[in-house]
Amino acid sequence: MVTPSRITLARKRRGLTLAELSELAGVSLQSLSNYETGRTAPRRTTVARLADALGFPEDFFTGQEIDELPVEGISWRARSKTSARTLDAARAAGTLAALLYDWIEERFRLPIADIPSLGKPDPETAADMVRTRWGLGSAPAPNMVHLLEAHGVRVFSLAPDYAEVDAFAVWRGRTPFVFLSTLKSAERSRFDAAHELGHLVMHGSDRACSGPEAERQANDFASAFLMPAASVLGHMPAAAHVDQIIKGKAIWNVSAMALTYRMHDLGLLTDWQYRSACIELSERGYRRSEPEGMKKRETSQVLTKVFQGLRSTGIKPAAVAAEVGLAVDEMNKMLFGLTITMVDGGGQRAESESRRTLSLVP
Repeated sequence: MVTPSRITLARKRRGLTLAELSELAGVSLQSLSNYETGRTAPRRTTVARLADALGFPEDFFTGQEIDELPVEGISWRARSKTSARTLDAARAAGTLAALLYDWIEERFRLPIADIPSLGKPDPETAADMVRTRWGLGSAPAPNMVHLLEAHGVRVFSLAPDYAEVDAFAVWRGRTPFVFLSTLKSAERSRFDAAHELGHLVMHGSDRACSGPEAERQANDFASAFLMPAASVLGHMPAAAHVDQIIKGKAIWNVSAMALTYRMHDLGLLTDWQYRSACIELSERGYRRSEPEGMKKRETSQVLTKVFQGLRSTGIKPAAVAAEVGLAVDEMNKMLFGLTITMVDGGGQRAESESRRTLSLVP
């Protein structure tokens, strides 16, 4: 029996309108509309045509009903003119990742969410409170993806199909999710992770999580979380030159632009010095890529351990994808490409907190 919501979700994931899918699959527009509303059910041969057009296994369309991630609870880190269709496609990709997460949660004991709700303090204070709660002090933040996962955030990569969307975060029930693009530099992706943490902490379901003010608050939170005031004031000189900024950014694994902003915020750069530094960084072409950057992108430790654990019991990624009802390529786009690494026998060392809390459910 075909589940109507799954046809809709798959169509949104591919960024198609009803008319476009109708033409692509050779199915009439009226019939397609009826399938998605559940008024009629497609025949087996029609399901095969839809599956082929959408790039999903036929089994996907006969699974249980899927609740899409809530629109109103998502904080988008995306270009202001990003179309609703693109955002729908990214949300659909996130919903599929949540589907994979449900499958994993039935088999593994994952870290419990430890994200405080801090709507009242200013971003600087909120960042300091989270750092204190997590025992970070004023030291540079470690791997942000590992840190989020250790505190119960489910982190997946965004499919590279939509370059306009950098990241987004959302609460699904009591479980926080963060989705990160892999198209940005490692430093900017790390900042995005901290930015989305700011949304999760400061902008719950009862507070606005979108709009310029919410974005400014999340940016200020990320800046303070990654570059604590005491640490920056202790390492960076006042009126630093651009070359000093580029050298200093490695301390916190942030971009030169982010450090320049933070130094201005902390009074280490005057307004004129800040503008001059931004202009010079831009003229050097450092707005998108910079020298002396991080050598490796921060990726998921939990997903690595999950698939290593599965492999040790003889379960391969293709079998997981089949059980969830996804194509292997579709699933791999959610996993920072980690399944390829694991096939080659690679992987990353786990942090102590995740080692204690991640285990197979007996």
